[in-house]
Amino acid sequence: MSQPAGWEEFGLPIKLNVQGAKLTEEQFMHLCQENPELRIELTAKGELVIMPPTGTKTGLRNSTLTYDLVAWARIDGTGVVFDSSTLFTLPNGAKRSPDASWVRRDRWDALSEEQQEGAAPLCPDFVVELRSPTDRLSDLQEKMQEYIDNGARLGWLIDPLDKRGYVYRPGQPVESLDNPTTLSGDPVLPGFVLQVHELW
Repeated sequence: MSQPAGWEEFGLPIKLNVQGAKLTEEQFMHLCQENPELRIELTAKGELVIMPPTGTKTGLRNSTLTYDLVAWARIDGTGVVFDSSTLFTLPNGAKRSPDASWVRRDRWDALSEEQQEGAAPLCPDFVVELRSPTDRLSDLQEKMQEYIDNGARLGWLIDPLDKRGYVYRPGQPVESLDNPTTLSGDPVLPGFVLQVHELW
């Protein structure tokens, strides 16, 4: 599938090696704030990853996903949900922004006010990445494995382009599902079922 006009020539996402610059937390956050139209991440290797804004269809899919997760979380009450604009500082030092994520409330409440206001120093318990036309599948797969390696208890990589779902769990092989109708969050998110076919 082709990328949106205007971005394909740049081969996005763009990766810039800034290891030698040794960006401070404050400098990195300032860079993100000065470029709100872009999603910027920092890998554990010191690479800035610059991603384009999402297209409208991807934005619709992402808002549907986040809404469903928030609706479940409000009833469940054991954790908090974050949208795609949220940065987390993983234990390996990477600053990542999943498309949707959930953190147990006790872990969130254990953070200071300052930590909560910045790129919180933790890996979410549950993460979702939703592939858009500008995403390389291999990059997202690496990112999903990084989440699991840094403490995520469940991860979903949803690929509307190929109508596939990938389920990541610690210590288990990745489960690849062809055109799944639903995805279940049990036991990490008990009772949460995403009608994934609505994202196709």
